Amino acid sequence: MIAIGSEPDGLNINDGVGSTHIDNLSRAVISHGADLGVALDGDGDRLIMVDETGEVIDGDDILYIIARSRQMNGGFPGAVVGTQMSNLGLEHALDDLGIGFERTAVGDRFVMERLREMNWVLGGEPSGHIICLDRTTTGDGIVTALQVLTELRKSDKTFKQLREGMEKYPQLLQNVRLGGRQASEIMASERLTKAVREVETELGDKGRVLLRPSGTEPLIRVMIEGQSGHQVELLTRQLADVVEQLST
Repeated sequence: MIAIGSEPDGLNINDGVGSTHIDNLSRAVISHGADLGVALDGDGDRLIMVDETGEVIDGDDILYIIARSRQMNGGFPGAVVGTQMSNLGLEHALDDLGIGFERTAVGDRFVMERLREMNWVLGGEPSGHIICLDRTTTGDGIVTALQVLTELRKSDKTFKQLREGMEKYPQLLQNVRLGGRQASEIMASERLTKAVREVETELGDKGRVLLRPSGTEPLIRVMIEGQSGHQVELLTRQLADVVEQLST
């Protein structure tokens, strides 16, 4: 094992390392010819991983790997819980495996609430906060990493091969800062409702639209995902323009 970013001085926490700064880890994995890399956040409840090619493995990828592993080793109980930000590719990949998927509001506490309510065991967020209630009682980056490493060892596959079967959809998020109008007023606008409906019709079942007012800033987050990156970019700009026009 090779450790980087492991010399704290009291001031350098997450300084160019950790789950929010993956570039250095990716380069280190490639330069050392390592099988994988693991990056934890400051308090260790989240992690992002890197495969042998330096490609980032986020929380959606990790949920897929763990769910498939559980299913292959005795069946998967219940469904996986994600959030409104979970990639549509994860939902479709789990559906192909015959595993259900439910979304909650953004935030690990909502994921935990749903898991406990339904007596399910696995959920998480793209940020890498993964909850395995059949292994521990809360999000734990080390426990999560061990689930992936166990499957890697048992499967005799490369890390990149563990993700086969899941294809992420292009996803674009644009923040639109508001002028004088309130977010609630804009969200209730008939014009915006019509614009969203038109975009959803164009995407069909191969895409998704999410509009979410910020809880801390005067802005609305416009997120669209679909199979075509070019289409996603055009539709995101189109919908963001409507929000911007309504906000002034």
